[in-house]
Amino acid sequence: MRKLILVAVIAVMGLPTMNAQDIQFGAKAGLNFATITEENTTDITTDFNFGLLAEIPISEKFSFQPELIYSGQGSSSVILSYINVPLIGKYYVVKGLSLEAGPQIGFLLTAENEDTNVDAKNLFKTLDVGFNLGVGYKLNNGLFFNARYNLGVTNISNVEGVTTENRFVQLTIGYFFF
Repeated sequence: MRKLILVAVIAVMGLPTMNAQDIQFGAKAGLNFATITEENTTDITTDFNFGLLAEIPISEKFSFQPELIYSGQGSSSVILSYINVPLIGKYYVVKGLSLEAGPQIGFLLTAENEDTNVDAKNLFKTLDVGFNLGVGYKLNNGLFFNARYNLGVTNISNVEGVTTENRFVQLTIGYFFF
């Protein structure tokens, strides 16, 4: 929690020195390779993600990138859909290449049993918290690519005695409009 507060303070301190013209807005879409951790289960499902983002430069090497993403997650037995809000800190190792990390809050939209198409939303909590680690590459023309791993850190199960978390690899391609 202290690290999150420190990142927020650094970001706020850097905001007065930046020009609004430096902020870039964009969209992205891609694939998730997801699972939910349960005892004896590591089934992986493939689903899609898409959303909007902004990159806010803090310095020449650091940026803050908030996002609003629709994300299909779950496993081969249950389909979960979320609206995720990643708050990503980016460090540019060299021009275009960034290392990314930051927390993510997810809001459950739907949960459905894959075999029976039965609504299973009552079996899952509506809030999910995770942490992202990844790498990105941004071209001069606005096109960018990301690969991230999301590690769920909260129990998403509403079933007593069952502990399960979201885990997924996310591959995306996007474009900064301006």
